[in-house]
Amino acid sequence: MRDYKYIEIANWAREAIRKEGLSPGDRFYPETELCEIHHVSRQTVRQALADLESEGVLLRRRGSGTFVQDPGAGALARPAQTLAVGVVSTYFSDYIFPSILTGIEKVLTKNGVAMQLMTTSNSVAEERRALMAMLSQSNIKGLIVEPSQSALPNPNAALYEEICAREMPLLFFNAKYPALPQPLIAMDDVLAARIAAEHLISLGHRKLLGMFVFNNMQGHKRYQGFSEALGNHGLDNPEDCVFWYSTQEQAAMFEAAAGRLLPLLRDSTAVVCYNDDLAVGLLAFCRQHGIRVPEDLSVCGIDDARIARVCETPLTSVRHPMQLLGETVAKIMLGKLEDPASGQEDVLFAPKLVKRASTAKVGKAAPAEPRQEPGAKPKPKPKPKQEVGKGIAL
Repeated sequence: MRDYKYIEIANWAREAIRKEGLSPGDRFYPETELCEIHHVSRQTVRQALADLESEGVLLRRRGSGTFVQDPGAGALARPAQTLAVGVVSTYFSDYIFPSILTGIEKVLTKNGVAMQLMTTSNSVAEERRALMAMLSQSNIKGLIVEPSQSALPNPNAALYEEICAREMPLLFFNAKYPALPQPLIAMDDVLAARIAAEHLISLGHRKLLGMFVFNNMQGHKRYQGFSEALGNHGLDNPEDCVFWYSTQEQAAMFEAAAGRLLPLLRDSTAVVCYNDDLAVGLLAFCRQHGIRVPEDLSVCGIDDARIARVCETPLTSVRHPMQLLGETVAKIMLGKLEDPASGQEDVLFAPKLVKRASTAKVGKAAPAEPRQEPGAKPKPKPKPKQEVGKGIAL
């Protein structure tokens, strides 16, 4: 396993205690001197001292210094624990998450670091349980977190304060709580929605609808990009053409909110969806209600998940970097394990549009009817179907 700098310092300290014959109560090297000896930041030294303190080797007293507590504690005879990084993700087994988590694990494993994963289903209560479990394990030296309901006030703030107090490296991916200073590694969500809206505007669409989740920061940022695109072209006030929903509502949303959604769709020629999962649900809803995609309504998703390519009407979408994002967040975490002061800037990936069959120029004509053979009896035209929901109060 690769030796990180703070591990090297901890091993050096154990050997120094043994060689110098230090006893319980003897003063140990101060932090500033350890920084000079090992040419590292104070945060790296503090991480090494925190490990030794958790093992009972040293005792740190605020305002007094660091003292030897038990020279024999943490001896090499003790079974070694595998260095690990805790990963807290909202989901695991579907959508874009397998690719992100595979990227994280690939880089960590290659560098001799284990990944311990827990999921929250976007629940703050489950996030609290996961963080407490991670903090209780002494071999977990860093945390990579996708926050739950990141646009709402954070009820787990005390746990994040404890993480900061321990000086444990912490990174966020996909989103972050606005009040916390730790770095975010994510796709540029503002740019992603702006690209989607600009694509539809370039096809001649002027009546755009945006559908965004309100309890995650990605939804707010994607709304921002959508509204910027509309503003750049002098189109409608974005707040008049947005359908907001929560992640908890999405599974039953199309059935429960049909009465509110149908008038918005019928007054629009194109839709920017928060993500591909929502867009595929919208495609099914449109089929059910006689709205043709893309002839009547163009639909653009965000993320370019696998479902965008395999659904009945292949979905135009904005590509998420997925595995590259996972690999990047893992590399930054490895750097922070070496030096906790490193990597303090956010990293945002620029997405790209992938055009498929769900978007078309506004007013695109329906496919022509098949030609009749000469002398053949003309087929009767089907009676027009009554529009679902027409004239009915929803």
